Amino acid sequence: MALLNSVSVSLLLLLTLSVSLSDPLYQHCETTGNYTTNSTYESNLSKLLTFLSTKGSIEGFSKKSIGNTPNQVYGMVLCRGDINTTECRSCLNLAVQEVVQLCPFNKGATIWNYHCVLRHSNQYFLNSANDSDVFYLRSNEHVNEQGPFNKTVIEMMDSVFRWAAYNTSKKFATGEAYFNQKFHKIYGLGQCTPDLSGDQCLQCLRGTCKMMRNMIAGRQLGSILGVRCNVRYSTNPFFNGRPAVLYANSQSPPGTLVPTPAASPSSASLPGNEGSSNHAGMIALFVVLPFIASMVLLSVIYVGFRRRTGRKMVFLPETEDETLLASAESKLFDLSTLREATDHFSDANMLGEGGFGPVYKGALKDGQEIAVKRLSRTSAQGLLEFRNEVVFVAKLQHRNLVKLLGCCLEENEKLLVYEYLSNTSLDKILFDPLRSQVLEWCTRYKIIEGISRGLLYLHEDSRLRIIHRDLKASNVLLDKDMNPKISDFGLAKHFGANETHKNTTKIAGTYGYMAPEYAIRGIFSTKSDVFSYGVLALEIVTGRKNSDFQKSNPTTNLLSHVWRQWNEGNALELVDLILGNRFIKEQVLRCIHIGLLCVQEDPTKRPSMASIANMLSSHSIPLPTSTAPAFFILPDLVLDFVKEEDVIGYTVHAQMISENEVSISEMDPR
Repeated sequence: MALLNSVSVSLLLLLTLSVSLSDPLYQHCETTGNYTTNSTYESNLSKLLTFLSTKGSIEGFSKKSIGNTPNQVYGMVLCRGDINTTECRSCLNLAVQEVVQLCPFNKGATIWNYHCVLRHSNQYFLNSANDSDVFYLRSNEHVNEQGPFNKTVIEMMDSVFRWAAYNTSKKFATGEAYFNQKFHKIYGLGQCTPDLSGDQCLQCLRGTCKMMRNMIAGRQLGSILGVRCNVRYSTNPFFNGRPAVLYANSQSPPGTLVPTPAASPSSASLPGNEGSSNHAGMIALFVVLPFIASMVLLSVIYVGFRRRTGRKMVFLPETEDETLLASAESKLFDLSTLREATDHFSDANMLGEGGFGPVYKGALKDGQEIAVKRLSRTSAQGLLEFRNEVVFVAKLQHRNLVKLLGCCLEENEKLLVYEYLSNTSLDKILFDPLRSQVLEWCTRYKIIEGISRGLLYLHEDSRLRIIHRDLKASNVLLDKDMNPKISDFGLAKHFGANETHKNTTKIAGTYGYMAPEYAIRGIFSTKSDVFSYGVLALEIVTGRKNSDFQKSNPTTNLLSHVWRQWNEGNALELVDLILGNRFIKEQVLRCIHIGLLCVQEDPTKRPSMASIANMLSSHSIPLPTSTAPAFFILPDLVLDFVKEEDVIGYTVHAQMISENEVSISEMDPR
């Protein structure tokens, strides 16, 4: 098997499945140097391979280094999680023979077999969480319905990835999903090396899934194999035992997927097959989601019915995440009144447009100015947002929250009516080179303080205890005196008195503001809002969007830039140039420090909003040392609904593996 036209050290291969299980699927002989016969390096390599094959056969995974520089050699082996000890031993013993035969005297090499992988190198790689070398296997057969097929594969595999990352010590999971009458089911597998953390595993798997979409979409079988993680799907069953994840979608016929506990592949299986106790929960999640969606739809229908039978108030029944709420109510406006107020929703009165729909300026007969949100009839997430706004905002009263005046439900229109704020949203001023000149430092500091008070009210002082989930510059409105008011509660979630966090399979928020534990794992809490607040505070100080950095350098964001300047003692260079020297040095440094505390990678280290409010109001309170922020970048996500920078109601299907890390090499088939 010859390697031709290697573009870089990284490797990306396209193969057909015409190999036997006894042959290596592929070998990669590295070019990092050669060793000689009877050398110290050869002796160390022999000892390492013996150790790895022995321990790896017992545990299914092993890594080790032997020797000292310049003769130190590093190695790692991994067996597939559904094979038994005997099969693992046989595969690794064969891989040891092959690596010596196929890559003789190479100081680095990787062997991929059907059930295991072996890598050794003179370059340290044991703590890396990413795969620089991967290869593809794919069938030549395509499916006819490629769009629905690809969607089912990606959604099922993402569920498998979550299970592998967070529910088993082996970091291994399998799954199946119904597709159609011809292929009936799709089968999937995801695995990481068990020394990775859950977040690292999920990131690695989602990176390979991104490459899978690009290279093997629409094919009946596809597999991407690395050293750290690997994925595979097929329209034919290929793994041992029952799947850990049974993914039910809208195409699944009743009774097609029966929730059953995951079974061990055999009595001789490798140890570490945890997670059965949570299996029923995983099944329930996928089966119950369509039911919950139906309940939400029924809630909206119920609202419309109440609108026709009573013109004074609108009542929304409780939903699954608001068990402590009584039925919400809000003032009802006549549609004719709002049409007249907005000049029949004329384009001249449009203030902007978001994922919910357009927003119009209007004026009532008594002269009161209003802002009217009009639900777009094509908005898939708008119904949920409408319910959230009516349920939550009508019950929240604070000077730093936008005030909901009422709503309207007539002639299939769904409208929300708010107080009108003359300076519109913060982003339209802060990021505008001309308008931002009105934002003197004292005004910026007032805005930072006001937002903190609004969030504190939501988290601790209101009777509802709300997580906003979409705090950003465009969701902060400014009144005529530049007082900030948090708006747009369409994605908000209610927390019970004793709840500290929640988990969701649907990520909702905005690129650049989402906390990493939320964007990757679907876990959100008050600390998720704190993270968003930290990003926003740093944007206000610097006058720069977090997302602006992505356009010029995809590996940098505002957080990494601020962190670097802070550590180099150049924090004052971060201040918006428009301010010149017209700012209070101590306040600026304190705001940057607080911002960095808020965006720390570990959510437990982020301060509460109560602490933040105290830090801003009293400069005598000492600030703790900040740890590194979450340098979290989300390029090229597969989204269900996207509006400009909004990321609403999607399931994260891909996580970053830089395109620069993987290049295409051509090879001759054997």
